[in-house]
Amino acid sequence: MKATTLFLLIFLLADVLSGQSSLNITLLDNWQDEQIISNSSEVRYNDCWGYVQNGIEYAVIGSTEGIHFFEIKNNNTFEFVDFVEGKFSSTAVVHRDIKIYKNFLYTVCDEGQSSLQIIDLSGLPNSVSVIGEIDTTFSKVHNIFIDETNDLMYACTITSMINGVQSSPVAMQVYSIVNPINPTLLYSGPNDIPEVHDAFVRDNIAYLNCGFDGLRVYDFSIPSNPVFLQNESIYQEQGYNHQGWMTPDGKTYVFADETNGKKVKKCSVKGDHTINIDRYFGTNSEDNSVPHNIMLDNNFAYVAYYNEGLRIYSIIGSDTKEIAHYDTYPTESPFKMNGAWGVYSDLPSGRILVSDRENGLFLLGFERSIFTTTQEGEVTIYPSLIESNKPLTIKVNDHEVTSFELEILDSNGKICFNVEATSSNYITFQGDLSKGVYFIRVRYLNYIDDVIVTTKKVVVY
Repeated sequence: MKATTLFLLIFLLADVLSGQSSLNITLLDNWQDEQIISNSSEVRYNDCWGYVQNGIEYAVIGSTEGIHFFEIKNNNTFEFVDFVEGKFSSTAVVHRDIKIYKNFLYTVCDEGQSSLQIIDLSGLPNSVSVIGEIDTTFSKVHNIFIDETNDLMYACTITSMINGVQSSPVAMQVYSIVNPINPTLLYSGPNDIPEVHDAFVRDNIAYLNCGFDGLRVYDFSIPSNPVFLQNESIYQEQGYNHQGWMTPDGKTYVFADETNGKKVKKCSVKGDHTINIDRYFGTNSEDNSVPHNIMLDNNFAYVAYYNEGLRIYSIIGSDTKEIAHYDTYPTESPFKMNGAWGVYSDLPSGRILVSDRENGLFLLGFERSIFTTTQEGEVTIYPSLIESNKPLTIKVNDHEVTSFELEILDSNGKICFNVEATSSNYITFQGDLSKGVYFIRVRYLNYIDDVIVTTKKVVVY
């Protein structure tokens, strides 16, 4: 039997290396700093975001103390670049929010007497610099969203400072940032609800997550006079309407309620920009798990799922099954809002950023193409006609399978390679298969522990 030293597992077995549960996700790097001040629960971190400048990818994470900047190296590691202290730096800090507009990073805090900080990123990869800070209008802000196309910033649940005293919060305000360091107020409201927790905006259509008042949709084509389109104030699996995201093709919107045991909602987007809830999905909802922040591409939902870590779901067609996960918070805890807080899945390299409240910033790898390939039968092998020394991918199509055994046999039935894959339902093989006909035998247990054995043919030319 030939040694398997030439086996290349694109999925590195992260659970073996770090003790953390994973499926189809590679741990590339993790940054945390125990010197950062924390509360009694060891909470130090909050939001994260990604950024690209001159072809270089960067990661940003908020903490109790401020904002930390990293270059993401080609060898899949974080390299610290700079730090900006927040106006309010305290163990009491829970929320910082981070968004980027052109070469400027905007960050806010929802505790203490804080500010909107505007940070110039043009000095990267060497450093960043604060070029604007507004602590009157933006004394406390829960979240921000930037509509880059229309040069607008949406500030959600905003508290101003008047004569040294914080005023009552306003549900939301919209600002022009045509002048990036001098935001100009265009709108305040809606006036009939106490808060807008978060927002997603595209082409002036704003999807507002309004806490216990549900979800609202507005047209902000005229920012000073938005047009009301929809109010989803009552729906199944309702809790505290927290945050949502839309696919790039504009066909699907997914949102989460930050409430114990409530599932994530997948919605179709109608021609008039309103939504219809089509599917409910989640992980360990029966154990009161809580979803937090979400990003989407056209095929997948990336959910920072607090104690459940990062969860990735296929949303292709009517699909909503979980296909990958990485538990950033392996500790067992009765409190369900530890763990993964933020996620950023839009880096050109495909690498994913996740912030964990206790365990810092994670850089994760996920092979998207594996899960967009057409699946046929119990096992997919592609290509089935392959040039010698080219990679071959073998995937078990049952998404509940987390390990399997693989043998490659030649035309005489001799085993050329074998391997046991764990923490993944696929592997990518790169071996010295000479020209000829081979048979791929895959063995695994299904959900009722039946042994499934599948054999498929591959031709090497």
